[in-house]
Amino acid sequence: MMKERELLIRFKEYKPEELTPEDKSLVNIAIDSASNAYAPYSQFRVGSAVLLSNGLVVKGNNQENAAYPSGLCAERVAMFYANANYPESSITAIAVVVVDSEGNVIEQNISPCGSCRQALAESEMRFKKPIKVLLASKKSVLIFNSIEDLLPLSFNQGDLGLSK
Repeated sequence: MMKERELLIRFKEYKPEELTPEDKSLVNIAIDSASNAYAPYSQFRVGSAVLLSNGLVVKGNNQENAAYPSGLCAERVAMFYANANYPESSITAIAVVVVDSEGNVIEQNISPCGSCRQALAESEMRFKKPIKVLLASKKSVLIFNSIEDLLPLSFNQGDLGLSK
């Protein structure tokens, strides 16, 4: 017999001024990084900041290329740099933000693309630790406790518990 199921996505929504000092710092680093994005085609300037378990913060921004899709998203730029240079350090948090051409944070919260979500999920599986995800906008910051909240049916997640 067919069953209809639901998936819940849990997150907390904060005003930017309500963030902890650590989270505010991570968002500000992502904002700074977004201003250095190379986005001549889309003008969509994304910045990310990854907090590692060793306390270091790694920045990333989107890098476009005329030979689309050869560019790379801000999230994966930061994650792959972190994994290449600090392979023993897990990612504990990532902040993602978009700025306009004047460097102002946009009004909408944006979310990582599917490829970035899967790369974050892979990192969670690799280190067996959740990654806190902060999606910042001018008006609010959405905080997810794990990438599983943004990608509930990711690859390699094992038993999804749907047969029950």
